[in-house]
Amino acid sequence: MLLATKLRGLEAPKPAASSQEPAASSQKCYFSAVTKDAARRRIAVVPGDGIGKEVIAQALHVIRATGAPVDFTEFDWSADRYLRDGTTIPADGFAMLTRDYDAVFVGALGDPRVPSNVHAKDILLGMRFKMDLYANVRPVKCLDDSLCPLKNRKASEIDFVVIRENTEGPYVDVGGVFKQGTPDEVAVQEDVNTRKGVERVIRYAFEYARRHGRKKVLMTDKANVMTYAHGLWQRVFKEVAAEYADIGAQHMYVDALCMHMVRDPAQFDVIVTNNMFGDIITDLAAALQGGLGMAASGNIHPGRRSMFEPVHGSAPPFAGKNIANPMGAILTAAMMLDHLGRASEAKKINDAVLEAVRQKKTTQDIGGSLGTRECGEWIQQQVTGNR
Repeated sequence: MLLATKLRGLEAPKPAASSQEPAASSQKCYFSAVTKDAARRRIAVVPGDGIGKEVIAQALHVIRATGAPVDFTEFDWSADRYLRDGTTIPADGFAMLTRDYDAVFVGALGDPRVPSNVHAKDILLGMRFKMDLYANVRPVKCLDDSLCPLKNRKASEIDFVVIRENTEGPYVDVGGVFKQGTPDEVAVQEDVNTRKGVERVIRYAFEYARRHGRKKVLMTDKANVMTYAHGLWQRVFKEVAAEYADIGAQHMYVDALCMHMVRDPAQFDVIVTNNMFGDIITDLAAALQGGLGMAASGNIHPGRRSMFEPVHGSAPPFAGKNIANPMGAILTAAMMLDHLGRASEAKKINDAVLEAVRQKKTTQDIGGSLGTRECGEWIQQQVTGNR
């Protein structure tokens, strides 16, 4: 399993950010080898740090192999860029992504050379907040029995989706420290939940279930402790659920949910939860499907530009060693293509990844013997053969 690099909440002082994007090395344009098409899509690519660069490169090769009518523009927003000139993201970066691109494809962000991870926070959380990508969608599907870590369970029993609220909670960084460094130190971190934010992600979960033929939505919280914040979640969930008579509505406290995810994952269909609990339970869920290297995600705002990223982090100890699992990034690419209306190309990718797992044409973390490049090349060839 790949180790995720987590964002830290506190920022160290940073150099002043550059207000303009240097023209020379900041972005590269790539075009897929298909004929011109009015339905061509433009994708902004941010490989980021660590293994992000390696896995995204393989995912782009696989997308090209499908023949999908897409063009890529690569941006060098990363720790390297930050250390070079102090830029995390240009002043007009988020507006440019929204204006000029149909989707954003991100690798991973986090580098020990930037202990505060300020660049990761500005870029990744910046996209989520400033582009208002309120629904983080994380499919949890085990592709083969060999990947399932649970005793007496089959891969077919692990097939659900977690929808995580993506713009509120403790991640908004509201709080402070009083009397720091003294025996009387007090630290406060606010968990922000708004009626608008809670309602729209719960409604999205029910709409997702209906659209994808799923029958149940389970909301998880800790309302028996967080009576105000999660009391809001409970009230809104009951109100919204009443509008979807065709979809079952369920509830579990998050500690009970974690237990049942391990004991009986087959019972779950769609899970919706707040930002922090979604962050935690999806790492547990990734273990059920073979590890973080197999986990894909999308950051969605229906009708607007959305961003897609594999769940794993930048894993600096593995960077440059050709050992990182590219399947999470490749499955994320399929998820992105499906979101852009290219369902047939997405299916080719998903089918090729499934075949790679079955034939053990994988990296060592899930039982294969291939490197990052070799695994990506095998999947690419499988996709090409199915065109």
